[in-house]
Amino acid sequence: MAAAGSLERSFVELSGTERERPRRFREFTVCGVGTTNPVAGTVKYSESAGGFFYVESGKLLSVTRNRFIHWKISADILELVEESLDLNLLNNAVRLKFQNCNILPGGVYVSETQNHVIILILTNQTVHRLLLPHPSRMYRNELVIESQMQSIFTDIGKVDFRDPCNYQLIPTVPGLCPNSTTSAAWLSSDGEALFALPSASGGIFVLKLPPHDISGIVSIVELKQSSVMQRLLTGWMPTAIRGDQGPSDRALSLAVHCVEHDAFIFALCQDHKLRMWSYKDQMCLMIADMLEYVPVNKDLRLTAGTGHKLRLAYSPSMGLYLGIYMHAPKRGQFCIFQLVSTENNRYSLDHISSLFTSQETLIDFALTSTDIWALWHDVENQTTVKYINFEHNVAGQWNPVFMQPLPEEEIVIRDDQDPREMYLRSLFTPGRFINAALCKALQIFCRGTERNLDLSWSELKKEVTLAVESEVRFPLQGSVTEYEFSREAFRNLQQEFWCKFYACCLQYQEALSQPLALHLNPHTNMVCLLKKGYLSFLVPSSLVDHLYLLSDENLVTEDETTISDDVDVARDVVCLIKCLRLIGESVTMDMSVMMEMSCYNLQSPEKAAEQILEDLITNDVENVMEDICSKLQEIRNPVHAIGLLIREMDYETEVEMEKGFNSAQPLNVRMNLSQLYGSSSAGCIVCRGVYRIASTRFLICRDLLILQQLLMRLGDAVILGAGQLFQAQQDLLHRTAPLLLSYYLIKWGSQCLATDVPVDTLESNLQHLSVLELTDSGTLMTNKFVSSPQTIVELFFQEVARKQIISHLFSQPKAPLNQTGLNWPEIIIAVTNYLLQLLKLHKKPPYPVTRWPSNPGCLFLECLMGNCQYVQLQDYIQLLHPWCQVNVGSCRFMLGRCYLVTGEGQKALECFCQAASEVGKEEFLDRLIRSEDGDIVSSPRLQYYDKVLRLLDVVGLPELVIQLATSAITEAGDDWKSQATLRTCIFKHHLDLGHNSQAYEALTQIPDSSRQLDCLRQLVVVLCERSQLQDLVEFPYVNLHNEVVAIIESRARAVDLMTHNYYELLYAFHIYRHNYRKAGTVMFEYGMRLGREVRTLRGLEKQGNCYLAAINCLRLIRPEYAWIVQPASGAVYDRPGASPKRNHDGECTAAPTNRQIEILELEDLEKECSLARIRLTLAQHDPSAVAVAGSSSAEEMVALLVQAGLFDTAISLCQTFKLPLTPVFEGLAFKCIKLQFGGEAAQAEAWAWLAANQLSSVITTKESSATDEAWRLLSTYLDRYKVQNNLYHHCVINKLLSHGVPLPNWLINSYKKVDAAELLRLYLNYDLLEEAVDLVSEYVDAVLGKGHQYFGIEFPLSATAPMVWLPYSSIDQLLQALGENSANSHNIALSQKILDKLEDYQQKVDKATRDLLYRRNL
Repeated sequence: MAAAGSLERSFVELSGTERERPRRFREFTVCGVGTTNPVAGTVKYSESAGGFFYVESGKLLSVTRNRFIHWKISADILELVEESLDLNLLNNAVRLKFQNCNILPGGVYVSETQNHVIILILTNQTVHRLLLPHPSRMYRNELVIESQMQSIFTDIGKVDFRDPCNYQLIPTVPGLCPNSTTSAAWLSSDGEALFALPSASGGIFVLKLPPHDISGIVSIVELKQSSVMQRLLTGWMPTAIRGDQGPSDRALSLAVHCVEHDAFIFALCQDHKLRMWSYKDQMCLMIADMLEYVPVNKDLRLTAGTGHKLRLAYSPSMGLYLGIYMHAPKRGQFCIFQLVSTENNRYSLDHISSLFTSQETLIDFALTSTDIWALWHDVENQTTVKYINFEHNVAGQWNPVFMQPLPEEEIVIRDDQDPREMYLRSLFTPGRFINAALCKALQIFCRGTERNLDLSWSELKKEVTLAVESEVRFPLQGSVTEYEFSREAFRNLQQEFWCKFYACCLQYQEALSQPLALHLNPHTNMVCLLKKGYLSFLVPSSLVDHLYLLSDENLVTEDETTISDDVDVARDVVCLIKCLRLIGESVTMDMSVMMEMSCYNLQSPEKAAEQILEDLITNDVENVMEDICSKLQEIRNPVHAIGLLIREMDYETEVEMEKGFNSAQPLNVRMNLSQLYGSSSAGCIVCRGVYRIASTRFLICRDLLILQQLLMRLGDAVILGAGQLFQAQQDLLHRTAPLLLSYYLIKWGSQCLATDVPVDTLESNLQHLSVLELTDSGTLMTNKFVSSPQTIVELFFQEVARKQIISHLFSQPKAPLNQTGLNWPEIIIAVTNYLLQLLKLHKKPPYPVTRWPSNPGCLFLECLMGNCQYVQLQDYIQLLHPWCQVNVGSCRFMLGRCYLVTGEGQKALECFCQAASEVGKEEFLDRLIRSEDGDIVSSPRLQYYDKVLRLLDVVGLPELVIQLATSAITEAGDDWKSQATLRTCIFKHHLDLGHNSQAYEALTQIPDSSRQLDCLRQLVVVLCERSQLQDLVEFPYVNLHNEVVAIIESRARAVDLMTHNYYELLYAFHIYRHNYRKAGTVMFEYGMRLGREVRTLRGLEKQGNCYLAAINCLRLIRPEYAWIVQPASGAVYDRPGASPKRNHDGECTAAPTNRQIEILELEDLEKECSLARIRLTLAQHDPSAVAVAGSSSAEEMVALLVQAGLFDTAISLCQTFKLPLTPVFEGLAFKCIKLQFGGEAAQAEAWAWLAANQLSSVITTKESSATDEAWRLLSTYLDRYKVQNNLYHHCVINKLLSHGVPLPNWLINSYKKVDAAELLRLYLNYDLLEEAVDLVSEYVDAVLGKGHQYFGIEFPLSATAPMVWLPYSSIDQLLQALGENSANSHNIALSQKILDKLEDYQQKVDKATRDLLYRRNL
């Protein structure tokens, strides 16, 4: 079968995208000015269709590549659609309704210029010219990179259909054929629009519109055989109508061929003659009698011709070809001519070929320079399409086109199947019913109920279900309820209505499948079939499919040399195909379903084939088995023939697919090629082709399996040859079964719909793929679904396969790409075959033979995974698993991902573990573990485990992470880095799950000290945040004790004190281990920081408790060890990550060195505890002092307490820290001064702080004020706290005098008793001379014995008492001060008073001295 690749013996019809996607036509009404309403009885034209291909549609780098226009005409409605196989065109469908006019059959002609696409339309009353922009002028540059673009019909709404330049009425001139069914139109080289209509007299009327951009006059001429031209000017009045032709000369078919500045008009007339006219010369150039080429023409000459058709085909190298169909009852004939020009402007026809056909009704035919394509309706109204090469086909054998069959008329439903489910599956399986047929059936079925029929595929399915089920329940209303109906009766009723709706859909499907025309692209050899409801494409079939589908009579005449160069081998293959066809025709529907169900249920197809063979033999009424056996006898070597057939279906040649476009090509070329066949229409066509191939070859493989079972059953050496039975059993069966399963799988995927994916699922999928580092793959792209249902094979082709296939096809072109033309049959075959290779996974053979290549990298599976088609991917792998041993690990991995998404984590883990054994053996898994930098840090399997662990971590399945990591540890072996990574992973997820003991155990087994320390830090932090402190404290921490302490200390010093309790944790940690000194140190540091950093009442309370805890710790230690080291200040802590401290110049300050260590004993802690309590007391009394009290020293606290009026507390603090009470007395004296001169508000406030001090008795009578109590408190303190030199009296009096406050008598009297001399000095310091004089006088009197008890003098002056003294220095200073102002009489009097006192004192002293001396001398 070496010639199979180059031979196209037959074509297959593939339906286009309109089968599932409804066209959204924009509707416009063309109002014809001057037209008249159609008269009753006017001829109604049949529906027709046509198409137009752009001139450069076959050029690889053209903007109009693979772009064409097609239309359908129905009475007064014209539907125009622009299609592209490369881009999805927007606004590409319009519906024009011509008011009061019917469009002539075939009355639409399209031409293109450099700037415009011009559509010429003929109706029975008017002619129209539509001017639209050319695609090349719609884009700024020729590089088209978008996936969708605007059609040329986008702005058709701006067209003025009444513009006189582009619209004219056809004049009612004599001779114009009123009911003409043929016409022609063309665009002249000058831009004029010309419309040709046949005249009743055998001539041709030509109406001319001037160029659209030049004003001119509309004219009409009549071409007549006499070469006399009648020009009709404005007013449409003819000068003469001459001619001798009869009615039989009227043209049946017109065609135009343009040459430079002329146009040749060809007319095939009722008299069976072909006439050729020159529009420029306005004369008939040639008349040819077609009956000369018809063998039996006697009867035809006597009758007017009907059904004759004319087509032209022009080849720049071969010239103009004419194809003429001569219709006769029950037969027809095609005549092919070549136009030959001679001298003197004479032309003749060179007869090339005559081809005969027995078909009944020719609908349309198309002509190329080599082939004829014909479309018929046969006797049974079935569509037939055939083609033939008219030059090289000597035998006149037409090549068949295998048409798209209509859906089956009946749906067989078993008792265990639900009728609704089965009918819905049949109705909405891709490729069976078109949207329009379902919508029309739904509208009829709903009894005229208004419904919105502009529905998506899924919405339409819901509407159909609702409508039919409503009809099912309608008979139940009123009489009996659904519950009173038996299950069987309800099932029958349900099946009845679903069958009724299905039949309605089938009728509309059949009506909309009626063909209207052939549409052939001479530039690419693409052939389309224009039908009433949709567009279909014809693609070549392979030799195997061709032989299997060929009818018996054609198979007999098949050229054996096209099968094999060896005639015997070719005959064997033909006989083998005949046997397979006999088996296929004998297989019933139930048998076919049995084989498909065995494939779907993962059962052995060999056993199913054996069972089918048993049934065939049992039910063989027509002796088919005998016929098969007799034909087997004709096969010389059945094993070789079967092997040849299998190899032909198994794609022996492995093609290395490119990963991207050739970088050597220019960027614009690569970008342009990336759009080739990128539209949804092209994807649909290619994938329908794949489905058609898979379906056909599934049947071939099925019949081949049955035949092989028959061969094994026969076991006759005459048939198989000696020693061949074992080979057939072991080789052929094991090759055919996987092939059948492969094609079943592709067939299943071609009908399995892709599901639309929510945005959040796409984002989650992208996150998972980024973890796997697969997001750069071309297979992983989020898909924007088209409005039609998309199968997973279409999804794969559009997202992944197309670019790889196109890249491979054009990686090394035979010619420059700008000169490369597209050949549709070749490209569609190549694309389909490559797509089949990318889809196919095959079993590894147990023997060394070349097989269908395994799918490199599982691109199809990757695509499904990347586009979130998890259910479909899961089903695909399940169908693949039992028999395919290629890429097993990749399949298990992707199945694991499916289980992850569906929430079956344990199954996913099993799949991931199973895939691990294939790491290093499969391309996908190798790419999965490939690191970005290319460095291999561990074994491939460990890298795989790492990726899966990260995936499970992102999905949020810590239990599975732990299980997989535990399994992976055994793989790590002596690789301590991998061991550390895995054990760290186990620790982390145990910790996340709250398995604290297991997390600690995993931590202790981490071999990497740095990782272990990080995990230990994480353990501490997490357990603290969860308040699971008991576990944290009680863990043994073998060889990790110091690290734990360091971590907790570091955390304690780095975080907020009030929100985290790391100090308390550390305290408990040390207490649990009986390390009381460490515990005390921790709590003392905690208290210090609380006072410094937490300026709140709660902070002060905690500070006091911390100091108490520290004291308790030291009291639990023997006295000689009851000490701690003074903790450093906060600035000295070495905090990880802390920024360096800088001075005012911005330079880093040097860290303090040689810090002196300070030892704190129990007494020092008790002092700090006392200070903390006093701070709390102050804060409770005066909340405003909280901000400064926390870190204040004892001296500072005294001032704060005095300021707050807490004098008792201040005195207590001074006594604790052995501080002088001077600030207390000065503060109290100042408060007394303020009260002395303050108002009622000050008096009221004073009671608060007075009450805070413990007075012996507080008098709150009207006679006692706050001022009195304050003075009394001061007096009490002076009496209670006496010191040497009476310092406190001195400071109080000094304070009062400094503020100019008179000294209270009690204070004067009190101080006189203790230090009258100092009081005198104070008087002198503040210039209180009069008080000083009085004090001196009293003091002298007291010395002399008068009131001596008030000055604390126990014994006054006498000879027998101890010596007394006077402060002479101070008295001298007083006298000097008084004497400085001699003019002041008062001062002189005071001075004299002192002098008198001193004189009196001197006298008495002198006397006492003498008495003393006297006594001593006795």
